[in-house]
Amino acid sequence: MAALGLAVTAADVSANASVPLPMLEQASGTSSLAPLLKQITPAVVSITIKGGANGAANSSPSRGQRAQRASSTRDLPTNRQIRATGSGVVIDPGQGIILTNAHVVADADEITVAFADGRELPAQLVGLDGRTDVAVIRVQAQTLRAIPMGNSDELEVGDFVLAIGNPFLVGQTVTSGIVSALHRNKLGIGQYEDFIQTDAAIYPGNSGGALVNLRGELIGINTAFLGAANTNPGMGFAIPINMVRSIADQIMKHGEAGSRKPGVVF
Repeated sequence: MAALGLAVTAADVSANASVPLPMLEQASGTSSLAPLLKQITPAVVSITIKGGANGAANSSPSRGQRAQRASSTRDLPTNRQIRATGSGVVIDPGQGIILTNAHVVADADEITVAFADGRELPAQLVGLDGRTDVAVIRVQAQTLRAIPMGNSDELEVGDFVLAIGNPFLVGQTVTSGIVSALHRNKLGIGQYEDFIQTDAAIYPGNSGGALVNLRGELIGINTAFLGAANTNPGMGFAIPINMVRSIADQIMKHGEAGSRKPGVVF
C-alpha cells in the first residue's frame, strides 16, 4: 500500500523460509514484514466473553477431520465467569466499531475488548448474523487505529496473506501463508459458506481476527480451521471481507441482517 511507503519486492524471497514471503524493504536495507505489521496490528483486539452458555463456540460437524470454529474456551470457569475468547478487528476508530464472529459473542452477558496498548474496555453488541457468523460490537474509546478495507473479490489462489489474532490466550500472534482456495463451502459450520481457505495457521482464539494481504488491507475475518482442537494441518478458513461488509452494514443500519442471501456461492 503506497500510503505506508513500503515496496513489495516479489523477487526477494528467503529460500529457507517454511512459507516464502515477498518481503517489505526497510530503509535500513533489512527485509522484513515488521513495518507493515506495526501499522495494522494495533487494530486487532482480543475479546473476552462472560455469561450464558455458548454452544456455537464449540459446535462442529462430525466428518472425520472436523471443521472447528476458532474460538477458545481454555480456562473455562463455571458460574458465569469467562467462558470464551476470540479476536476482533477495528474498522471505524471514530465510532469504535469492531468486527468479530457471531459465535464469539453470541448470548454474551459481558464483552471485554483488550487492545495492544494494554487498554481493556467494555463493549456493546450492536448486532450479529448467525447465518454468516458475522457480528459487530462497539467500544467507547479514542485514538483507535483501523485496518483499511481490501477487496476480497480480487483475491487469487497463491496470494500471500497474514492471519492476526489471539490464539490459545497467549497474546497477539501473526502467522503467514497463502490463499489456498476460494469459495469453500459445505464445511457444515454455517448456513451460508463462501470461505477463503488459507494455510496461514488459525487456532482456537483466532476467531474474529484479521486476514490481511501484503498491502495491509483486511480481506477476511478468520473463523475456523480443519483438524483437532489443538492442531492445524494447514487448512484455515476466513469469511471474505466483501461479505462481511455487506452483513455489517445491515447490522449497523437495522441491528440485524436481512433475509437476502449475502452473495454466497454454493
